[in-house]
Amino acid sequence: MTGDVGAGEVLVSFRGVQKSYDGESLIVKDLNLDIRKGEFLTLLGPSGSGKTTSLMMLAGFETPTAGEIRLGDRALNNVPPHKRDIGMVFQNYALFPHMTVAENLAFPLSVRGMNKRDASEKVKQSLAMVQLDKFRHRYPGQLSGGQQQRVALARALVFEPQLVLMDEPLGALDKQLREHMQMEIKHIHQRLGVTVVYVTHDQGEALTMSDRVAVFHQGEIQQIAPPRELYEAPRNTFVANFIGENNRLNGHLLSHAGERCVVGLAGGERVEALAVNVGQPGEPVTLSIRPERVRLQVQAEQAANRFSGTVAEFIYLGDHVRIRLEVCGKPDFFVKQPIAELDPALAVGDVVPLGWQVEHVRALDPLVAE
Repeated sequence: MTGDVGAGEVLVSFRGVQKSYDGESLIVKDLNLDIRKGEFLTLLGPSGSGKTTSLMMLAGFETPTAGEIRLGDRALNNVPPHKRDIGMVFQNYALFPHMTVAENLAFPLSVRGMNKRDASEKVKQSLAMVQLDKFRHRYPGQLSGGQQQRVALARALVFEPQLVLMDEPLGALDKQLREHMQMEIKHIHQRLGVTVVYVTHDQGEALTMSDRVAVFHQGEIQQIAPPRELYEAPRNTFVANFIGENNRLNGHLLSHAGERCVVGLAGGERVEALAVNVGQPGEPVTLSIRPERVRLQVQAEQAANRFSGTVAEFIYLGDHVRIRLEVCGKPDFFVKQPIAELDPALAVGDVVPLGWQVEHVRALDPLVAE
């Protein structure tokens, strides 16, 4: 997985794409997006953010209200779905119940006019790839959910499309199987080098699987970046809140010099932060600090921003603990600590020093109530 955002030949491009169902409100607003050949790109966002509609327009099941979608060197707007050379995997598997596993896989090949012998060989290879060759004569109803999803995946790949679209394909699976399938899909992608566009509302899934993630909100891409950059360097408050856990402190801008700024909080406290998305002095700002970046007790002595907090609650999660504190008047400020670093003497009600470095707190746009 590379963070090399400039590299790669563009396979799909959205240019000024809009979608409205009622002629008034836009579900997708002016979408401009380049998808690179061979990349695993995830469209991530809450329900109604436009991610699935964008995928459906690329598949050909929805038509853009405005703008153009190109695949390679041709415009797709008037190309029917079955002529787009695109594989699809849905959450509900969409397998034919009256066909065996092998017949399900052979179907897209027969539609494309492949002879039976070649098709049989392709089906065999695809089933081997998802480790289901022993199940070729079974019907979908005789398979578990995870096996059905692997058949759906093999069927989307069997005709070697240049692009595979996946819409919440693991949504119906339990946590352990879901995590196993995430790795399975990621490894198949790496082996085949096929371009994958994946839709999910699960941020952990997006971070785990993708080369790049596009975060959607209200029909627009808020940020598109490799997972680590998205998590460590969110460009706005929506992305900071949507990806991972985030402590927010509301304040106003006191001063701004170069990459840094000083923010005043309601109680008079001052925080030195990275100026990422701020306005003029006096204007409101939201500070974003990840729970694992906050240092407690002795470790806080070296921090540029030092405060104190009252311990309110311990939430034990096996390998780490989340500590809820009251900090700067905020009752739900969280610190995440590995179990090995936790001071066993720390108790609810204790007042402890805490702090964070300037490079770990980002000054962003004020949070707007939805």
